[in-house]
Amino acid sequence: MSKPRASALIPLTLSLSAAFGGLSAIAAPADDAASTSAQTSALTSAATLAQIYQQPSEAIRAVLDAKALPVYQVSPDQRTLAIVVNRKSRAIAELARPVLRQAGLRYDPATDSPQLITTIESLSLRPLQNGASGVERPVALPAGGAFHLLRFSPDGKRFLLNRRTDTAVELWVGDVATGKLKAVPKLKLHTMLENDVVWLNDHELVTLTVPAKRGAAPTFAAPSGPAIQESIARNSPERTQQDLLTNAQEAAVFAHHATSQLARIDLNTGAVRPVGEPGIFSHLEALGTPGQVLTMRLLPPFSYQVGWDDFAAQAEVRGVDGKVASIGKVKLKEGVPVEGVITGPRNFFASPGADGAVYWVEALDGGDNRAQVPHRDRLMRLDAPYTGEAREVHRVPQRLSRLEFVEGGKQALVQDFDLTKMRTSTELVAMDGASPAQRLIERSVRDRYRDPGTPVHRMQPTGRPVVRLDGDAIWYFGTGASPEGDKPFIDRLVLASNKKTRVFQSGSEANGGDSAHYERPLAVLDTEGARVLTVRESVSEPGNVMLRGGAALATAQALTDAKDPSPQLRDIQREFVRFKRADGVELSFWLYKPPGYKAGERRPTFVWAYPLEYTDASTAGQVSGSGNRFNTFAGTSPLMLLLDGYVVLMDATMPVVGDPKTVNDSFIAQITANAQAVIDKAVELGVSDREHMVVGGHSYGAFMTANLLAHTHLFKAGIARSGAYNRSLTPFGFQSERRTYWEAQDVYQKLSPFNYADKLKEPLLLIHGEADNNSGTFPIQSARLYQALAGTGGSVRYVTLPFESHGYSARESVGHTLWEMSEWMKRQVGPGAPIPQP
Repeated sequence: MSKPRASALIPLTLSLSAAFGGLSAIAAPADDAASTSAQTSALTSAATLAQIYQQPSEAIRAVLDAKALPVYQVSPDQRTLAIVVNRKSRAIAELARPVLRQAGLRYDPATDSPQLITTIESLSLRPLQNGASGVERPVALPAGGAFHLLRFSPDGKRFLLNRRTDTAVELWVGDVATGKLKAVPKLKLHTMLENDVVWLNDHELVTLTVPAKRGAAPTFAAPSGPAIQESIARNSPERTQQDLLTNAQEAAVFAHHATSQLARIDLNTGAVRPVGEPGIFSHLEALGTPGQVLTMRLLPPFSYQVGWDDFAAQAEVRGVDGKVASIGKVKLKEGVPVEGVITGPRNFFASPGADGAVYWVEALDGGDNRAQVPHRDRLMRLDAPYTGEAREVHRVPQRLSRLEFVEGGKQALVQDFDLTKMRTSTELVAMDGASPAQRLIERSVRDRYRDPGTPVHRMQPTGRPVVRLDGDAIWYFGTGASPEGDKPFIDRLVLASNKKTRVFQSGSEANGGDSAHYERPLAVLDTEGARVLTVRESVSEPGNVMLRGGAALATAQALTDAKDPSPQLRDIQREFVRFKRADGVELSFWLYKPPGYKAGERRPTFVWAYPLEYTDASTAGQVSGSGNRFNTFAGTSPLMLLLDGYVVLMDATMPVVGDPKTVNDSFIAQITANAQAVIDKAVELGVSDREHMVVGGHSYGAFMTANLLAHTHLFKAGIARSGAYNRSLTPFGFQSERRTYWEAQDVYQKLSPFNYADKLKEPLLLIHGEADNNSGTFPIQSARLYQALAGTGGSVRYVTLPFESHGYSARESVGHTLWEMSEWMKRQVGPGAPIPQP
């Protein structure tokens, strides 16, 4: 168990060579003993001062601490609009709470819930009467604990909230008509692995609870022996992960906390009745047959190589009467080929229809993507009473990646994914296997312009979401990426003919829109799309809910009135810029100019990017984003640097184009060409100066940053957050790399900035969460690169954020990260002010 410690409120700054006080990144050699002593004293003093949380500028703090904008949620019956304001950040003390890190999971042992939750600060309900807005009713949230996870009942008359206290996760029930809340007494929810609920009727549900007679967790005064693992003459290429089990004692503690009790809860009376025996339930899903649920139950022994979601598991159909039918067993996912899958049953699905059928996927290629076969996966079906033989209902050419039932349960949208070509296809499948599948769409996964969007869902009486079917048509909400930017849309797709009709699109004159607004769909209120809800925003207006109706949905009525929490951001200028790199590949960035910027000024510039792989140049140059979005800067966004006067080139595209199998062979050359083109364009626009440009990124963007500094001299400095820099520590693949270290050793070595530490001379700021559990980006990656740079004369500063994971969530950590970034910019390229021109 991780315990609070004396340094809990101290960001660890490990670099003396980059301490504050106006010192150069690396102190110059001393001429005499007095000078050496003075420099040592200055370094030590500055480093000591840096060991407390710092705050960014007042301008950044004002935006950082401004009220969050609301998010909107429509009830299943579409009669109520929930307006939710979530807490923007948490305190470091919350991260410092005791937490267990086991089986690839971080959880709060006092409440058997995930370590981190999104806390609701305020909630209000607004009736939608015949599409019009009624009077908004605030919901009084009792003090104490953290409310989270708003859910409506299928009939829309109740809503549920979870509240986490120091000792339990409670279930609170609200009445939509009045907004009044009450707790289900003496109930402790178990949300560690699953937080879903199944509705039996309008007042009863089934969910997971803490077993009443579980007892205390096992404790151990000392280890029972060494941790031992063994692999004899077998391939087990597991990707690097954090927080895995290491011994039998940890496994016993995990089993204790992960064990839950299926329970039936009466919301009217507060009665809680256990269903069957406790188990380690990892999944709960409603069957269409009333009173039955599909569960997945983890099976020991547990692995020390993979996380809990890859443990062996038993699929079972459970009735509220306690009867259990065994469906099939999922194997432990160990010894599986790189990017492969297990053999035998996997990925179980419960039919939402009255047939009560259970489906699962099986590999036809031995689970190995390298095998040449006509079909990789098949879909199996087993009918009630689950005693006969399963039958095959569908095969897919590639790996089955998604299955979404259409209302009624007789059809489903089945998606497969071709890893070798980075392509995906979607078919409409008859779930009884009686008729051929119908191909709906096929595209590159990077092709944003042909993205059909996401099917719209409707909640069933069991609480199960399925693809909404109105007559013979389904609905899609999409981002509407185009060469002119994102223009969200609503499409109506007739299944029989595969014919789409565009019902609404942001900015379309046919819908009464204009080019100044960005409008995304929220809900379709009738069967024909004659009345819809959208969320509309512009550069100067925050998102508000609009009711659209009338001819061609051209009439718009505002239902909410959200206010601008950060008016100072409206002075920021934003422009989308397109250009080409030397070989003709299309590139782009969003050019942000700070408040007070005047035409012709060249200012110190920060370039923020993240590399993506593409199979062809045409998709690499596609436009992402919209110039009509309302500016909101969250957390550690590099856009915060605008408030300190810097120009920011946001989301500068860094495409790496080529065959997915070998695309990384040219990674360095391509990101170099991208960076050169970005700099050239910024200089051509007159906003930047070549000698005052800094590059940065997070995760794979940090990896890119370090490589650019190691192999080029294009930038004056870099900021790398939570990255990986030694690819020999991720030997079984990283990002899109499918080859192992031993299959492409030269690529792994060349793409490791650690190997070029002696050549990386531009100053580099490294920031990493102390508890990063993202696969591949262990904190040791930054620690070792810091040591390598410090030991070879590099200029480096290394900041470790206590208790933080891959992203940074505590207010103290967020503020300090922004302060570090701004101070680094000042030290390396000067303050955010116009650069004097000769």
